[in-house]
Amino acid sequence: MSNVFKRTHMCGILNSSNIDESVVLNGWIQKRRNLGGLIFCDVRDKTGIVQVVFDDKIPQELFEKADTLRSEYVVGVKGIVKERQSKNPELPTGDIEVFANDLVIYSEAETPPIYIKDDDNVDDNLRLKYRYLDLRKVKMQKNLTFRHNIAKIAREYFDSQGFTEVETPILIKSTPEGARDYLVPSRVNPGQFYALPQSPQMFKQLLMVGGTDRYIQIAKCFRDEDLRADRQPEFTQIDLEMSFVDEDDVIEIQEGFLKKLMKDVMNVDVVTPFPRIPYSEAMERYGSDKPDTRFSFELKKLNDVVAGCDFKVFTDALEKGGDVRGINIDGGSEKFSRKDIDKLQDAAKHYGAKGLVWMRIGEEEITSSVSKFFNQDQLKEIAAVFEAKAGDLILIVSDKAKVVFDSLGFLRREIAGRLNLLDDTQYNFLWVVDFPLFEQDEETNSYSAMHHPFTSPKMEDLHLLDTDPGKVRAKAYDIVLNGVELGGGSIRIHDKDLQAKMFELLGVSDEDANEKFGFLLEAFRYGTPPHGGLAYGLDRLVMLLSWQHSIREVIAFPKNQAAQCMVCEAPAPVEKTQLEELGINIK
Repeated sequence: MSNVFKRTHMCGILNSSNIDESVVLNGWIQKRRNLGGLIFCDVRDKTGIVQVVFDDKIPQELFEKADTLRSEYVVGVKGIVKERQSKNPELPTGDIEVFANDLVIYSEAETPPIYIKDDDNVDDNLRLKYRYLDLRKVKMQKNLTFRHNIAKIAREYFDSQGFTEVETPILIKSTPEGARDYLVPSRVNPGQFYALPQSPQMFKQLLMVGGTDRYIQIAKCFRDEDLRADRQPEFTQIDLEMSFVDEDDVIEIQEGFLKKLMKDVMNVDVVTPFPRIPYSEAMERYGSDKPDTRFSFELKKLNDVVAGCDFKVFTDALEKGGDVRGINIDGGSEKFSRKDIDKLQDAAKHYGAKGLVWMRIGEEEITSSVSKFFNQDQLKEIAAVFEAKAGDLILIVSDKAKVVFDSLGFLRREIAGRLNLLDDTQYNFLWVVDFPLFEQDEETNSYSAMHHPFTSPKMEDLHLLDTDPGKVRAKAYDIVLNGVELGGGSIRIHDKDLQAKMFELLGVSDEDANEKFGFLLEAFRYGTPPHGGLAYGLDRLVMLLSWQHSIREVIAFPKNQAAQCMVCEAPAPVEKTQLEELGINIK
């Protein structure tokens, strides 16, 4: 094998300032074209593509060697940068080309099963199976570099704020955190299991008990749950915890990080402090606890206006304690046909809506799917709630509050997307605060923690714990960007009596508490500082800022929708002897 040519430049960074320089490039052949006396090759590395020219001035042996090149051969090239006669404005290196005077072929390649091109439109499963080829695409390398830069900025910023990076265990005890655990059998402790962490939650709280004061970790987390575009069975968090802080302290530190991040990686100046919206207001106005505020279409409540009307669907919902709410689409009457509305209705049914009432606002008359139940004066009274004008379209849902919020929250963003109102270059950060401490099961009336059982209630709501726990607000906060939750956290309970009260309301006995959280509760007996924190979804953050449609685009080797690694074919059967060592039988 020939010696490796020592690279002087990356392919994608060459430009007109390098003209007449001698350069050495290493990379892959994107394509080759033989025009008789000239051979053109596009050479690619992670930074991009540059055109290399072999002409008849070089030795015949070298020219013939260049003629053997095929796609995905790995090569080293020496040459001189020249101004390109036929410039390519679509290529960053399109003003120059490299005239080669030496060539080494490091390895040949068979015809790849996927074409190495950013816009190849290959099936996702095929891309994941040959991920090592997919990663050769300039787009994918840019995504990985972008992710690296975000992680680097996070480490640098939080280091400057006094945070210490600490690794927490991967093999831990199974504890209830809202999703199924991945379990790992122990060979040396037969019949017992580790769990992979859904988050480092309890260990980062132990670090606060241990005096670390400010902790950060780029942490791997694992959840055995159904997958979707922004969810993977293993994912990464920028995980944080701070001692002797309140909500304002945590939020201020995070706003400093996000302001720096946006400037350094996006060259965008964001204004801080970000708006803060209470959870109740977010639901009332946007139907979502992660509202997108780049457009309007805010929810309006119609309970008082339609009370006692002749439309039984509305009155039944109100009698059962539900709501009647709607959104107004500015100019939507002409933009959405009846067929379009039917499609929106079908989509809303996935969120529990049984139907969708529509009203078209005309110059003289309002037409509606429920016109036979309302006269024009009544329809105009409804339209007045939305301050609707001619040409607008009102969509209304009636049901229990959760269904109404979920359906309209989905519809307002779906419609904004169809109307091209989702501007990816607009960055609307906001905090959602004052979440409910508890969620109540409608059938059993029992309570569960909306976040986790160590989230602190608002001190001003403590008196409601005994009388009306459903109204208690939490010291919890989520950071939202353009309708996507980037991260969330809370101030934790550090008082053992308050923690005991929390467990009591959640129906967790002392025995169960000790079984599930005993090591943390014992630590709290020895002096616990007030503390709180937050965790960002790193994959989701990178996805959003790089304008990708799925977190699979920003993870090197992601799983598919069936939680399978297509590259190494995991999960897979194991040898019977391995199972026997673990004392496991497969049913």
